[in-house]
Amino acid sequence: MTTPTQNAVPKRNELPDEVKWRLEDMYPSDAKWEEDFAQVRELLPSLQSYQGRLTASSQYLLEALGLEETIGRLIDRVFVYARMRRDEDNAVAAHQAMVDRATALLTETAAAAAFMLPEILATEPARITAMLSENPGLALYRHKLENILRHRPHTLTAEMEQLLAQTREMAQGPKTIFDMLANADLKFPTLQDEDGKEIPLTEGRYLHLLRSGDRRVRREAFESLLRTYGKFANTWAAIHSASVKKDVFYARVHKFPSALEASLHADNVPLTVYKGLIEAVHQHLPLLHRYMDVRKRRLGLDRLAMYDLYTPMVSEADRKIPYQEAVKTVEAALHPLGETYLGSLREGFASRWIDVLENEGKTSGAYSWGAYGTHPYVLLNYQDNAHDMFTLAHEMGHALHTHFSETNQPYIYADYAIFVAEVASTFNENLLLSYLLGRTTDETERLYLVNHHLEAVRTTVYRQTMFAEFEMLTHEKVEAGEALTPELLNQIYWDLNVMYYGPQVEVGDDIALEWARVPHFYTPFYVYKYATGYSAAAALAQQILREGRPAVRRYLDFLGSGGSDYPIDLLRRAGVDMTTSQPVEETLRMFGELVGEMEKATGTPRPG
Repeated sequence: MTTPTQNAVPKRNELPDEVKWRLEDMYPSDAKWEEDFAQVRELLPSLQSYQGRLTASSQYLLEALGLEETIGRLIDRVFVYARMRRDEDNAVAAHQAMVDRATALLTETAAAAAFMLPEILATEPARITAMLSENPGLALYRHKLENILRHRPHTLTAEMEQLLAQTREMAQGPKTIFDMLANADLKFPTLQDEDGKEIPLTEGRYLHLLRSGDRRVRREAFESLLRTYGKFANTWAAIHSASVKKDVFYARVHKFPSALEASLHADNVPLTVYKGLIEAVHQHLPLLHRYMDVRKRRLGLDRLAMYDLYTPMVSEADRKIPYQEAVKTVEAALHPLGETYLGSLREGFASRWIDVLENEGKTSGAYSWGAYGTHPYVLLNYQDNAHDMFTLAHEMGHALHTHFSETNQPYIYADYAIFVAEVASTFNENLLLSYLLGRTTDETERLYLVNHHLEAVRTTVYRQTMFAEFEMLTHEKVEAGEALTPELLNQIYWDLNVMYYGPQVEVGDDIALEWARVPHFYTPFYVYKYATGYSAAAALAQQILREGRPAVRRYLDFLGSGGSDYPIDLLRRAGVDMTTSQPVEETLRMFGELVGEMEKATGTPRPG
């Protein structure tokens, strides 16, 4: 199985079934999807019948919570299936319509349930505590109810919450428009590869081309992609501004000091964690600058450009890795986790959880997703390289986290917080890297892997923290009454790149528009969790390699805990305290050691 990187992007019906995920495991047909869609509609009046009497008795509360759970499981599956069908090919009108209908039903469902939070919060906490004691059936909902009470200062009246719930579909407008423009309508030029063959540029191929050993190919891919985005600078700025204004609106309505604090409140994460991450990374920017210097020297360049950051510094070790080889390698690397984990991993590989290859109209990038009651799914756009082998390990980390969470938790606690989501994925990457480093006896291959590890930290800790700082600054601008013009967004993003990458990198003008192509910005304050998650994962992986079974037990317990407690507490029990800067500091110290190893191999004197 190989990726057709030098041919036209195939249509979906040209790919064999074995490289496509099996969404029939979720719904055997669109007709069955329609049945669940209709059932949700039928159940909503029953839920609304509890309005005004939700906490009149513990039995009413128990019945309403159970009905909310039933509806939640159905609407999750309806929405996820529609989105994943559309992601197979964003140009299919029928699947676009399914997403529109599912989104509308999701909004309708949220509106129908909007009375529940205010009615619970309008009840004296002592009364809730008494109901928990008098009705054993409510024991399941104890953490859920305690978490609701935590939101008491930020919840409005039932009427206002219901009105706000009806705005959620409109609020998805910026993200939907971004997805359609970026994935369905935006067309990039055709380029010549290293051999002079014509290949169409796509988002899926972009990073592959940036890793090319031919600087012309890297430069043309970089300039062509970002300048295509640049043709629509005003449109991207309008979409981005609308998204930020939406975040600020909901934060203010719910009486939060800022959109950032509103976002952190959902996970019960202190503001100091977010700002502490940025401060810790700022303190270690000199290490990134040293890395840029050694990268420049190893590539033999007088000046490093932004399009030189992804190509391996040890290109002779950069070989093709077909998908099936990647599968076997990832499984071997995760052997320290034992048969419980490995059995589920093999099931995922064998049972078509994964949509492997790029096709026309397919959503770019990679993700893991699913709905409670069915196995998780993984979307890839696999290219035959080491980067995508690590992406496979990453996304299967997400998938197995979901699998163990849903196996061990009821529906209401199976959905783990995004703050911990990136731990399981980057944990797998850490074990894969350790496995590969432990097997190689070739100095060139070792340096290639060191290069990969350095890139993992650069892109997951440094780059994602830069994204997080960009988000913080843009939201602060809107909160201060400023307009997010293309010029302002470009300037903020350009200044951050100059600060982060330092004097060795010729930043250039094109990078200023890169913010326009980052889909994560439409899920506010998400990206910092990559950096904190990577740091936590690195610590947990080292614990397992050092301690063995006790650390594995703690880790599997963590995977099975889902959202049954606050993420900071779950990680603390697993062995990492993210309220301190220690995990980030340790990760960046390790980064510094690897920079030193690369400097020594390159003959680059260490500064100072």
